[in-house]
Amino acid sequence: MEPRHEVVICGSWIRRPENVNLVRLVLEETEGDPVAIGVHPSGDDFVCSTTKGGCKLFELHGEETNLKVSAKRLPALQDVSPQKCLAFSVDGSRFATGGVDGHLRILEWPSQRIVLDEPKAHKSFRDMDISLDSAFLASTSSDGSARIWNMENGVPLTTLSRNSDEKIELCRFSKDGTKPFLFCAVQRGDKAITAVYDISTWKKIGYKRLLKKPACVMSVSLDGKYLALGSEDGDICVAEVKKMEVSHYSKRLHLGSYITSLEFCPNQRVVLSTSNKWRAVVTKLNVPADWKEWQIYLLLVGLFLASALAFYIFFENSDSFWNFPLRRDQPARPMFDPILRNPESSDDPLGQEDSLFL
Repeated sequence: MEPRHEVVICGSWIRRPENVNLVRLVLEETEGDPVAIGVHPSGDDFVCSTTKGGCKLFELHGEETNLKVSAKRLPALQDVSPQKCLAFSVDGSRFATGGVDGHLRILEWPSQRIVLDEPKAHKSFRDMDISLDSAFLASTSSDGSARIWNMENGVPLTTLSRNSDEKIELCRFSKDGTKPFLFCAVQRGDKAITAVYDISTWKKIGYKRLLKKPACVMSVSLDGKYLALGSEDGDICVAEVKKMEVSHYSKRLHLGSYITSLEFCPNQRVVLSTSNKWRAVVTKLNVPADWKEWQIYLLLVGLFLASALAFYIFFENSDSFWNFPLRRDQPARPMFDPILRNPESSDDPLGQEDSLFL
């Protein structure tokens, strides 16, 4: 009997309190093939949806060397259609799901109280993301439209504008905390572009051609510095957000197969990617190395010492009034002679103007 070829459909990093990054890729406890994984920011639990419908909650217990996973049912998501998109808010207080049937649900977490239950949010969900401040939810549809929702009460806010020949397929909010943008992968005719929307007005402010081919998955690093796109034939493109320029490109990373998930590691410049016909791949990015915290402190200490040394050298070699050189015939300290008189002057008992050194 030939060995079974293991295919990893989806994957995600899990950030534990002890700063250990774990990857859960294949879950034998699930019924049906995994479709999507949503990881809680605490790293203590995650939700998995399957092709047979419904979602299941998995809780993590123990330490790295003795880690256990326990499965629990989610009553509010037990008998639902397959969920294409799963997302926790950044603060962990909300959980949103988008189904292949276009049904949008927003739940409080961990109480699982339903905030929004909208069966006709889209024709069919394509992608979903939640803003850094946990205030907004962006979602895209299979028909090319994109909508913005209020995460607090589930109220729809607006529909993103697009041209008649444009289809908005993927969406990710910026995460650096200073630039309130929404990145969208857009198919404009036969051209693939990455559009940028200002979330204060929801107006498009520009676009850039990065991947230059249809994208099927998008991701933003936790620090907001890099944006990644995966293609339908296995390519991965990583761009620096500040310049919106490509800094890493991997061709046919998954041997020409459709990339199903793509995610940055929380504390390293590597990405995890999966495909519908291949195993998970961890790729180290060819991007400039980030400064470590201890390197920044070392640089500051070095600059302080260099400044102190420069000041000392300048002071020792300067013509300071208080450090002027003496003539060979000049005494080290002029003496004051109280007997010295000028007989021709009655106003000035010394016969001369007062000197600074007496």
